[in-house]
Amino acid sequence: MSVISSRLKELGIELPVPGVPVAQYVPAVTVNNLVYTSGNDCRMNGKLIFEGKLGTDLTIEQGQLAARQTMINLLGVLQAHLGDLDRVEKVVKLLAFVNSASGFADQPYVINGASELLESVFGENGKHARSAIGTSDLPFNTPVEIEMIVQIKS
Repeated sequence: MSVISSRLKELGIELPVPGVPVAQYVPAVTVNNLVYTSGNDCRMNGKLIFEGKLGTDLTIEQGQLAARQTMINLLGVLQAHLGDLDRVEKVVKLLAFVNSASGFADQPYVINGASELLESVFGENGKHARSAIGTSDLPFNTPVEIEMIVQIKS
């Protein structure tokens, strides 16, 4: 068993098999030694675990759980794309969108749910640059959407 698979098991995380994209895109693309993922949401077994806006419909804690599930889904995409998460050298960047009510300004705290998971899984190599952006709406009324860039081993 690989190092990262063992760590996921220790954390009680089973990676999902990515679903078929609902529009015209691919889940991940490799360019040189970087993998770029498409945006993902907080689905579990094909259903969003939360819907709505942070600041009116959902608490920061619920948003953090949504961000964590989104990251689990992204790791599933990387697993399917790379075949082995031990190929990840470094998590480079997250671009995260938070479905936010007017006046909600705690997007960074919401996305900590994803960032903390990456550090738990990859250790120092999971620390990354990040943008957490509030937006008025997201597809399917998901509370968060996240995409990522990772560097892979040569």
